[in-house]
Amino acid sequence: MKKSIFLISVLFVLFFIEDTYAQQDAQYTQYMFNTMTVNPAYAGSRGQLSIAALYRSQWVGVEGSPTTTTLNLHSPIRNSKLGYGVSIVNDEIGNGTVQETYFDGVISYTLDVSRTGKLSFGLKAGANLLNLDFVSLYQSLDAPNGPEPVTGDNIENRISPNFGLGVYYHTDKFYFGVSAPNLIETDHFDNSVRDANGIGFLSKERINFYAITGYVFDLSNEFKFKPALLTKVVGGAPLQVDVSANFMFNDKFTFGGAYRWDAAVSALAGFQVSDQIMIGLAYDKETTALGSTRFNDGSFEVFLRWELVKSFQKLVSPRFF
Repeated sequence: MKKSIFLISVLFVLFFIEDTYAQQDAQYTQYMFNTMTVNPAYAGSRGQLSIAALYRSQWVGVEGSPTTTTLNLHSPIRNSKLGYGVSIVNDEIGNGTVQETYFDGVISYTLDVSRTGKLSFGLKAGANLLNLDFVSLYQSLDAPNGPEPVTGDNIENRISPNFGLGVYYHTDKFYFGVSAPNLIETDHFDNSVRDANGIGFLSKERINFYAITGYVFDLSNEFKFKPALLTKVVGGAPLQVDVSANFMFNDKFTFGGAYRWDAAVSALAGFQVSDQIMIGLAYDKETTALGSTRFNDGSFEVFLRWELVKSFQKLVSPRFF
């Protein structure tokens, strides 16, 4: 019970600071293997049909902690400069108290700007489906002293359209991209929802701006090294900076670490099972006060990718991004 009250208190602070909720996009440690979710221009850039799934469990050990499930598919269109993709992302908090699912379609257009350099422009269009049991969430905050009366209706299956843009440049060693995956700032509920003191709440999605970059160094015939950076800017939330460093051995094993500024340190590992299949794992340890609690065992991610290798071009070695 204490763990549930603690979680709900954390959610309340995150969601309703000063009666405004600045919603952020889903967070990933293995974003470098899940790039299309943050930048639509990435669609088709791997040169073959690519299907990836990722599951993230955050704050393991805390009852009702957030989970994220992602499934995406993308591919170039043969004999054209176009690529396409589809993506489904499901966020859940509090065992279904808050649930949001994103459905997106993506199209990209790629130009050859040098012998190895490609510049892609991406457009994403889709919708998100929101369910929020707001009354039970707010009432549970004062559960030891009795429920706090709240006026207002829950949100059930509310659909909101959205679209996003991205630009992505890459060679066989370097990549850089900027994007805004969701450009419409949707109000999910307004001041019609009030507590006993007449205080209203506003849930508003904010535009998330991303910048990603990385470079692959050949240390030897067997070892490659790739430092990478992701920066996310969103109004009403702290700047997020993720720095990672990964090694690839013999085009099969990847391992490394990451640091999320003022938030977490991470360990990452991956294995290229075959030309078609890759699996990846990540573990985050919070560096905030939340990470020092005895019932928070950190956050875990599991990643799986399958690719139709050689359907459009011969794959010499696995892409490191």
